[in-house]
Amino acid sequence: MHAIAVNGVGNVYDEDVTFGPVMAFVWGTLAAIEPAFRVVTTAADPAIRALMRTPASLADIGLALLAAYALRDRPRWAIVAAVAIVLHPAVIHISGWWGQYESIYVLSALTAIVLAINGHDKPAAALVAVSLMTKPQALPFILPFAAWFWARGGLRGLVVAGAIGLATVAILWLPFVAADGPRHYLQNLAKYSQEIFPILSLRAWNFWWIVQEWLAQGKFVHDQTALIGPLTARYIGYGITFGLSLLIAMRIAREPTRRSLVLGMAAATMVAYCFLTSMHERYSYAAVIFLLLLVPERPVRWLVLALSVVFIGNLLAAVPPDGWPVVPIGGPLGIAGSLAMLAIMVVTLALLMRPGESAEQDHRVGAVPEAARL
Repeated sequence: MHAIAVNGVGNVYDEDVTFGPVMAFVWGTLAAIEPAFRVVTTAADPAIRALMRTPASLADIGLALLAAYALRDRPRWAIVAAVAIVLHPAVIHISGWWGQYESIYVLSALTAIVLAINGHDKPAAALVAVSLMTKPQALPFILPFAAWFWARGGLRGLVVAGAIGLATVAILWLPFVAADGPRHYLQNLAKYSQEIFPILSLRAWNFWWIVQEWLAQGKFVHDQTALIGPLTARYIGYGITFGLSLLIAMRIAREPTRRSLVLGMAAATMVAYCFLTSMHERYSYAAVIFLLLLVPERPVRWLVLALSVVFIGNLLAAVPPDGWPVVPIGGPLGIAGSLAMLAIMVVTLALLMRPGESAEQDHRVGAVPEAARL
């Protein structure tokens, strides 16, 4: 933000930035609001820290309002979902204490879901692109939505949605083209992927954390380590994630209902979290939010509760607040947490694949009528 205040938002990718242009606009807005960013270079000032955390906290409120709107036909559950987001310990930890921006890219994705299930596919396509241009962690959202657009509008629907998404991406990058921002952004991503964070698991309790514990007792292991012949852990992770994501997309395409889209988005998030390398502990955040749209379902309520408990445990073990007791990140607790995350992913996939409930659930929550879906 200091660099933006001094050099302008268009030159932000001269810095070592791996966030997309949406976050550059957010930072540019804060830099314009607070003149102190022209001179400060750290967040030591409490007022500066508070201002830097404000966008994520506002996004948290937006997530709660969207969840309530999505469940508006069932007021009691709408209140439960909204309160669960605002008071969720993981949400408070990530946005309010830690100052991370997970809720901002998830806000765009959740808006896209709400628009799509209410029959507004074109703006939904634009919002998926906005999410992706906020943080690259939105990549798992592409296949579920591609399947949705295909199922709803055939090849034409998919092409139109893709064109809208690409146009949105191009518009968002326009202010940065003169300074070669897109190329610098990709270089920054490559640097982080290949030089800074090429690790099996960056304290995320997932499949690779178990492998890391087995290979090096919890010490970081390079994800280009060959595990099966010439195949490295990174490419094995790509293969598993793509295969399961394709299965999720096929299920959504076969039955494009509100329930399948929401569960598909949650499942895609969990699959990426569990099997991609270089995962941070907070990258299952989106699944918690998405699943709350289905909180009227008893199995999903238990699933959200289980995911929340393990997720909070992982966060506190990886980045404990000052003065809190240290929870061991590794050892038996880390293995148990990783197995629990894998089990939660399997249950999410099982709920998605289970036939016979989607039409009933859609009728109960007032989703798009069958005629509109077809």
